[in-house]
Amino acid sequence: MRLLKFILAMAVGVALCAGFFLYLPYGPAAETFVEIPAGMSTLEIARQLQHQGVVRSALAFDALVLWRSLRAHRPARLENGEYRFDHPVRMEEVYDRIRRGDVYTITLVIPEGFNIFDIANAVAAAGLDSKEDFLHAEQMDTQLISEWVAPGHAPSLEGYLFPDTYKFSRHAGALKILQAMVKQFRREANRLGITPAEAPRVVILASLVEKEVHLDGERSKVASVFENRLAAGMPLQTDPSVIYASLLRGAWTGVIHRSELQSDSEYNTYTHADLPPGPICNPGAASLRAALHPARTNYLYFVADAKGATRFAATLAQHHANVAAYRAAATH
Repeated sequence: MRLLKFILAMAVGVALCAGFFLYLPYGPAAETFVEIPAGMSTLEIARQLQHQGVVRSALAFDALVLWRSLRAHRPARLENGEYRFDHPVRMEEVYDRIRRGDVYTITLVIPEGFNIFDIANAVAAAGLDSKEDFLHAEQMDTQLISEWVAPGHAPSLEGYLFPDTYKFSRHAGALKILQAMVKQFRREANRLGITPAEAPRVVILASLVEKEVHLDGERSKVASVFENRLAAGMPLQTDPSVIYASLLRGAWTGVIHRSELQSDSEYNTYTHADLPPGPICNPGAASLRAALHPARTNYLYFVADAKGATRFAATLAQHHANVAAYRAAATH
């Protein structure tokens, strides 16, 4: 009888102890990050969690992992990475998060048409790296695009940092961010069928289209205007390239001045009858597709109307009429 009572008491004690470790929330009240490197054993992970105040007992967490493994009839796999904890939770929740690989990441959103300066600002705002370090890295690591642009011929990675939503660890740094964006460009270029040989010209043209129009249905027509003007030996006369020249000089004030329209920069498409020497932003898929497959038109001019749509013209007289209509509508 005494033995039975002892066994029951032990069972109750074990149950209470298990309940204490498993179901009573525990953890930091302030933001705490736990880094789990690849190759770390279960017990080492458990000790790391206990050391940083995420679980009460390393042995209890290790026992939980063993129990879950026995129930699943296979060894539990705990994912490496950085995890964020900021409030007490049950130990099973800690285990489930690490088993799922619910690592902490920072979301970085890069819209179509962002240039390297815009991306650098976004990276800095997200706390992933400084603007200066990012701009330095994207100028120094141009070997990342060597399959499209010969080494020494690309002043930066402009045009090849594909616009998308990315997730990075807090410690990613500029190089990993750039590698991810170039990798995404490579996927998109392959999907669209852009060959390495044609990529430089397509990307430059697409960057101009991206900055000039925002309606997908008009992109291929704008691309056709640029192609028609190039074929006729006419300067493209696109303001975004003039603005980009000023951005590169650090002289952009938000307004295009007459001196900028007369500058000798190769990006000044008013004084140079050719494509700029490089992209002026990072185009999205729609603009890349338009540059790869321009519409067949005889248009040489375009202007946006008061509603944001684009009016196209084959002659200068038609273009002047479109501009006059635009100005008349804008004053009413």
